Amino acid sequence: MLRGGIYMSTKHRKREDAAKIRSNSAASSEKGKPQAEIQHARTQQDAQDGQAAHDKENGTKDRNAVTSSPSRAPTLPKTQEIRSTQHTSSTRDKLVGQAANGSIQLHKDRVDPETLRIQYWRQRRKVFLRHISRKYMRQARQDSQRTMRRFWVVLGSVVAALLVIFLSVSGTGAYLTYQFYSDTQSKYVPRVVNLRDLLPRDNLKVYDSKGVIIGQLTDQGMHTAVQLQDVSQDLQNATVAIEDKNFWTNPGIDIPRIIQAAISDLSHGRVVEGGSTITQQLIKRLVVGNQTSLIRKLEEVMLTPSVNSQYTKRDILEMYLNSIFYGEQAYGVDAAATVFFGLQDKPGKPASSQLDLAQAAMLAGLPQSPYSYDPRIYPEAAQARFEQVLSAMYTQGYITNAQRLDALKEGQSSHFFKRPDLTNRAPHFFNFVLRQLEQEYHLKRNQLSRSDMQVYTTLDIGLQDKILQIARNHIDQIRDTNHVTNAAEVLIDFHTGAIRSLLGSIDYNDESIDGQFDVATQAYRQPGSSYKPFVYVTAFKEGSSPAQAIDDASLTINLPGSNPPTFTPHNYDMKYHGHMTLRCALQNSLNIPAVKVLQHAGIAASMQTAHDMGVSSYEGTPGYSLVLGGLGVRLIDETSAYGTFANGGVHVPYYAIQKIVFANTHNTIEHAANPGKRAISKQLAYMMTSVLSDNDSRLPEFFDCNVLQLYSNSQQECRLGDRGTVRPSAAKTGTTTDFRDNWTLGYTTDYVLGVWAGNDDNTPMSNVTGVDGAGPLWHDAMLEAEQGHPIRNFTNPGGLERATVTYADGVTTTDWFMPGTEPKFTPNLQPTPNGTDDQDTSLLPDLLDVNSTSSQQAQFQQFNAKVPGPYCPSSYSFAFPPPGGSSSGSDGWW
Repeated sequence: MLRGGIYMSTKHRKREDAAKIRSNSAASSEKGKPQAEIQHARTQQDAQDGQAAHDKENGTKDRNAVTSSPSRAPTLPKTQEIRSTQHTSSTRDKLVGQAANGSIQLHKDRVDPETLRIQYWRQRRKVFLRHISRKYMRQARQDSQRTMRRFWVVLGSVVAALLVIFLSVSGTGAYLTYQFYSDTQSKYVPRVVNLRDLLPRDNLKVYDSKGVIIGQLTDQGMHTAVQLQDVSQDLQNATVAIEDKNFWTNPGIDIPRIIQAAISDLSHGRVVEGGSTITQQLIKRLVVGNQTSLIRKLEEVMLTPSVNSQYTKRDILEMYLNSIFYGEQAYGVDAAATVFFGLQDKPGKPASSQLDLAQAAMLAGLPQSPYSYDPRIYPEAAQARFEQVLSAMYTQGYITNAQRLDALKEGQSSHFFKRPDLTNRAPHFFNFVLRQLEQEYHLKRNQLSRSDMQVYTTLDIGLQDKILQIARNHIDQIRDTNHVTNAAEVLIDFHTGAIRSLLGSIDYNDESIDGQFDVATQAYRQPGSSYKPFVYVTAFKEGSSPAQAIDDASLTINLPGSNPPTFTPHNYDMKYHGHMTLRCALQNSLNIPAVKVLQHAGIAASMQTAHDMGVSSYEGTPGYSLVLGGLGVRLIDETSAYGTFANGGVHVPYYAIQKIVFANTHNTIEHAANPGKRAISKQLAYMMTSVLSDNDSRLPEFFDCNVLQLYSNSQQECRLGDRGTVRPSAAKTGTTTDFRDNWTLGYTTDYVLGVWAGNDDNTPMSNVTGVDGAGPLWHDAMLEAEQGHPIRNFTNPGGLERATVTYADGVTTTDWFMPGTEPKFTPNLQPTPNGTDDQDTSLLPDLLDVNSTSSQQAQFQQFNAKVPGPYCPSSYSFAFPPPGGSSSGSDGWW
């Protein structure tokens, strides 16, 4: 009473002081004002005083309510907080404003602006605490209602179980019990018989060729079915100890435990202990559903004997651990081991088998209420449940007290819980596989999520990670100087078609380079000169050979009805290089000879060859520019087509999925080995390989120590004369005329590798050719892929003839020919003007053969001194000066 009296007297004094201040302020402000205005102001002030007194009383009540509220406090709803803040702020602003302009005179000893500021913040605190209290009271009521519902269901279950026992011994009761039992059996027994089919399906997982997981679909949760033998024994014991301590001996229903649970719940006034056995929980989850009703509970009881007769205790526990929900999208114990402790499935060692005692005890406590015991949301509740599980294990003899204490200590460690590493290690390849599954099985992406598929692929993720780093390092070196931001690559075992590595970009998560777009499998980019081998091999098929003489000179092709009406190709260096062989022209990527080869081979025939070899689709209109890379093709297709050269002319389609295992049924779908289809003869394939692997012939354009040669030492060491070990390889580059695309494709005796470099937005690079952009990446990646493989040279399949031929234009070369295609020329050495003013053609002999006279030989030697040097000295030479003019074709050279 004394404290109350003091409080009341103090409160009244404060009110009196405030009234005096208002009276003095009002008297001062009313001077010189009309009476009506003064009366109106007093009325408003009285209303404000009444509202302030009302708010103060409410504030006192709110403090009392907050004091009695739970200690946990949720955040204030934003709309209410803003509304309250705005109201308080406006009041504060009004008071401060009035004090500032003199309409309220503050007493120096009683009220000042600082006092107003303190009152303002006190008022905000009152509002905040009031809303917190209200929200917690609502939450407490909801929790209480849920608890009471569960409580009455448990109590009703006990009464119903006792009633069933009682009625079973009487005639009418026995009949009713039998009728209910019969109805339940007929309704649910088919589901009981096929209980394993009702288990949650595994989420789709994709593994590499060595069983390393590279990605999974988790949009509908995570689940991995495991056998009981692959579950930690500690977890098995912990689950039985806390969920159903008599599991191994009870018949599926534990009446004493139900009664004990009911008594415990009654004594606490809430549900603190469940009475359902593990068998009943399994039936609830998989058969009758989890609806809170007495009928559902009785159905559990009626179905328990059927489950016990169909399955062993180990079967029941295994299905329970595979079906129960642990929270945070983890369905089943294996997924829970990953989600909460970061454990990963390994070949022969699932995550569930790696759980220790502390981890097992924590997980075993979660199924009763996965959300309420979530250690990341409610750590204190989770810790209490964790200790409860360990105590149960200790009491029931599963562990010693020392083990319990050690587990408690481990559970309190800051590093006890670990986030799982769910990073998709090969996102472009992963999506490529999903697209194939969608097409093959006619499923949508959300249907694949829980399709039960374990997809084992051809990818070597360890190798791909190394290639990815090589690509990133190379692009970093040329990004700023050459404006190159991205790269893609495909590595295929051409013998089988297995994709070993596939990068759609150098960074899937980099939006600045459009990293999520898969350039390797989805982009149609112009391949530049890398398309030329398909045209050249078509010409070989029609009877020519790498030795064929050709003139690199100005060329214009009329195209009636086209716009423009003519087509005039140019070489990369804008020069002409005279007479040479096809080998020299292809290896130095000269455009004019390539167009001439296309004229002889034919556009349609060349397109068909490329299609048969693996370039199954393209964008654009085929024309003479196709040999220069004028069509858009996919990197994966052209890489596969180059593999046809490497595989002796047999095209084996690429594939990514080695096998699919359905987790529940263990049914397996294996990739059927594909022998492939012959696209070109093995002799033609070898002729092309002999050209693309001829490093000496490409020296005029690419110089020595170029990256198309697989020397093991660095390029600098190579230039100093130390190449190291050189692995035979065949390769070709490609660059579009506007520098928008860089390609390098090539193969060894083991793999075919295709690389693209450029910009996804199609902006041009700065002076980057294939040998500078994509070439170094190809070189380093191929050497990395070949680590551990023996060095083998390309094998001549036989069936070819090697001969030395002199063409009518003077080109002399030794090369491979298909049988019967070796040309036979009798050189016509009649003087032919070649545009050289000082050339003396009077010394030209009539014939050059073994029967020439010594005088004729002497004359020819004098004339030979004026023969030009060949563009590719290692590939051919001139027997005599080539003719001038533009005549060709009928003379045996193109």
